Amino acid sequence: MNPVHWWSAGLAHVPQVDHWIDEVEAARFASMRFTKRRSEAKLSRYCAKTTVAMTLGRSTDPASLRSIQIRNARDGAPETRVDGHDGELVIAMTDRADWAVAAVIAGPSRIGCDLELVEPRSQAFVDDYFTPAERSLVAGSAEPALTSNLIWSAKESALKVLRTGLRRDTRTVTVTLREDRAEAWNSLLVDSSEGRHMWGWWRRYNSFVLTVAAEVEIPAPESLERPPPLATATPGHSWLERPTAT
Repeated sequence: MNPVHWWSAGLAHVPQVDHWIDEVEAARFASMRFTKRRSEAKLSRYCAKTTVAMTLGRSTDPASLRSIQIRNARDGAPETRVDGHDGELVIAMTDRADWAVAAVIAGPSRIGCDLELVEPRSQAFVDDYFTPAERSLVAGSAEPALTSNLIWSAKESALKVLRTGLRRDTRTVTVTLREDRAEAWNSLLVDSSEGRHMWGWWRRYNSFVLTVAAEVEIPAPESLERPPPLATATPGHSWLERPTAT
């Protein structure tokens, strides 16, 4: 099984000077009026570029990161380019509450990842977006906030594997949790309504829950930094201080 590598970063990791950004990215960021969107986009790109560089054994200095591009395919899925050539790594990206995660695997297998906060979800949310089996998992859970956000995160990861995102009805994929070990990676399965199977893993880091899914069986994801920065992360909403970037 091909290994999955990942790295996490918070806003404090992002360099204040934008020498790591290429011209296309600079123009895209400059067009973003709202601070939340711009800061999340820069954080996600920085995390993704650094993850690719570390996985390939390249320097993470600004010049090296600038030579790594993260572009979006027509369906919105991120793709990597290194030194002007299509990258050998398939990448997945996610961000939440001033933190981002990027996960990579040697192609061509597709992967997805998603980061969520462990916070209360309403019964209406669970009823609207979860399958009957998933609703039963939440109802029987000793930690419904964890379980509901874990299931939602796994759905998002699976929909990234399918390259549809939330354009697809979330009830067309069903999450099955296979393990529940504290402070460890736990396995999960996601089945789609058309019979596709996706294998994945989840882990809780304090206020966050992280999931990774793939269209092939994968080992537990390996952080490129130990302990991962996410292990001591505190959720933030820095954009509230200045909602508009211009």
